[in-house]
Amino acid sequence: MWTFLRRRTLTQWIVVAMFAGVAIGVMVPAFAVSLLPISTAFIRIIKSIIVPLIFGTLVVGIAGHGDDMKRVGRLALKSIIYFEIVTTLALFLGLLTVNVMKPGVGAALAVPAAGATPPASEPVTFASVLEHIVPQSFFDAAARNEMLQIVFWSVLFAIGLTQVRGRPKETMLGFCEAVAEVMFKFTGIVMKFAPFAVAAALAVTVGKPGGLRNLQSLALVVVTLYIALVVFGLFVLYPVARIARVPIGAFIAAVKEPALIAFSTASSEAALPKAMERMEALGVPRRIVAFVMPTGYSFNLDGSTLYLSVASIFVAQASGISLSLGQQLLMMLTLMLTSKGVAGVPRASLVILMGTVASFNLPIEAAIALIGVDVLMDMARTTVNLIGNCLATVVMARWEGDFDDSRAVVTKTAEAA
Repeated sequence: MWTFLRRRTLTQWIVVAMFAGVAIGVMVPAFAVSLLPISTAFIRIIKSIIVPLIFGTLVVGIAGHGDDMKRVGRLALKSIIYFEIVTTLALFLGLLTVNVMKPGVGAALAVPAAGATPPASEPVTFASVLEHIVPQSFFDAAARNEMLQIVFWSVLFAIGLTQVRGRPKETMLGFCEAVAEVMFKFTGIVMKFAPFAVAAALAVTVGKPGGLRNLQSLALVVVTLYIALVVFGLFVLYPVARIARVPIGAFIAAVKEPALIAFSTASSEAALPKAMERMEALGVPRRIVAFVMPTGYSFNLDGSTLYLSVASIFVAQASGISLSLGQQLLMMLTLMLTSKGVAGVPRASLVILMGTVASFNLPIEAAIALIGVDVLMDMARTTVNLIGNCLATVVMARWEGDFDDSRAVVTKTAEAA
């Protein structure tokens, strides 16, 4: 029995933990809710990995090229173009799906209890996102896990390092490479506790008072989102993978474990270290993984942008407000700009949604009602965010002519074994 248990992969244990978490939430909800500190502690320790890992890999990925900054600039331009095309397709696919299924038409949403208002937040605008990119302090940004600020500062630091000569440059490059290597090993140790965190996270989700009842009242919008995400995967991500000659079997084998982590914890950050490690093992050069993956977590959140288009139109439908095609397109343009600053953390999209609803003078109560089922929607959109960013690294590697097909074959064979 012990030998059988030891031979189970981490992916298999995570799947078992998912079912166990749901069962605990259904059978003993009071106990399930008390498991929250386990999943919270896991996500906290994972987040502590992000800053040193991103900093180390980005600096080595950029400064390690020596003076070949044209190559880095070309990769950045290609990545931004790719991100913009794919996320725009996600927005309009969400718009099409929500207008076809009309989940908010005739909805009877519960009125929030007296005094129950969402936390106040400043309206999210494109200008505020631009201002937010530049950190006042790297250490302040690191303490708050501000992904976009960390990427911006690290890129500038790496560019500055390329202009340094001799021993100081070699010392700093060696230090950053050592930090990245240690953090990957550190991640491997932490991930051994992932099944416990996954079980706890799902148990808390199911065990919360009224959790399942809320799903019944808003089931259609959840179904709408899931259908839109599946269609997006089949008609956007899959064709992109085929056009870029991505080895589909090897890619699925590499991405399934981080995708399960993203789905279970609803946190892109929790799955980021493992995803970066798997993409590198798949055959994507570290310099591309180190640049494209972190940048994509700020500019290529396919699932989150699709969710925002579905949720915003749902709010209008549920409020009995008819929006013209022009108004809907203007709303999509607003979301296309403001969603670029949304962080890859649980339920960050709610901030963007609240800001958009306020900007278009839609009733905030309808948006608040979505919070009851946001956990289930967040799990799905976070998973698509992760898969989209993993695919982006392979596409960029193909575009640069640096993808190692031999490693992809080895990865697929090892997974099958």
